[in-house]
Amino acid sequence: MSKLKVFAKYWLPVVVWAVVIYSASGDKKSVHHSSRIIEPIVRWLVPNISDEAVRTTVLVVRKCAHLTEYAIFAVILWWALRGTFASEQTGWTRRLVLSAWSGAVLFAISDEWHQSYVPGRQGSPWDVLIDAVGAASGLFFLWRISRWRTARRSLKTEAPAIHKD
Repeated sequence: MSKLKVFAKYWLPVVVWAVVIYSASGDKKSVHHSSRIIEPIVRWLVPNISDEAVRTTVLVVRKCAHLTEYAIFAVILWWALRGTFASEQTGWTRRLVLSAWSGAVLFAISDEWHQSYVPGRQGSPWDVLIDAVGAASGLFFLWRISRWRTARRSLKTEAPAIHKD
């Protein structure tokens, strides 16, 4: 496969998702701006909710977004690494998983550092921790799916054929 095809197939999704994450670090995605979207939805769903509960809900939604975006990032980074450097291997290797997780965490650190220079935003080591947990969760979820698919395939091959006479 040509280098351009390898890049387009494996690394372009990583680059695109990194740009999505990085663009979310700007002021337009700050808590002040995102609460303008989340708060009306919460108040519509739960009309008598207290202001404190709304603030807590906005915080939880924002942190879940961190978990999710880095879970996705780690999975597509793992896929790119595997497709580029270990395409002949099947299954999981500790090196690929640790590389994908480390890459996601390093990107999270750089993203929080970037946020520390954006007016109205601040970099947070807690967000890096949440991002790291999200990356690990995404890789764990991918591993569990892989294990489930392997077990399912082995059951199909071991199942006796049923013949109707």
